[in-house]
Amino acid sequence: MTSRKKIPLRKCVATGEMKPKKEMIRIVRSKEGEVSIDLTGKKSGRGAYLSLDKEAIMTAKKKDILKRHLEAEIDPSLYDELLQLVDKEKHSTQ
Repeated sequence: MTSRKKIPLRKCVATGEMKPKKEMIRIVRSKEGEVSIDLTGKKSGRGAYLSLDKEAIMTAKKKDILKRHLEAEIDPSLYDELLQLVDKEKHSTQ
């Protein structure tokens, strides 16, 4: 009997979809209230997961989803960074 490794799933705060953690990006708010992109997934603080997808990021930006989830002001440049990450991911997988 082969034991299949359980894939950790996370829910995208923008779309509500459950996806493998590897297909998501974590945004974290530190105790000091700083919001940053957590590429390691290990930073301490309140985290929110977003799909690595332009639509999801634009939805989050439009509806201020991260601001509500993380209870912090979100710098517009954070969304630009997320969109750049999506572009990088798309190019590296093709």
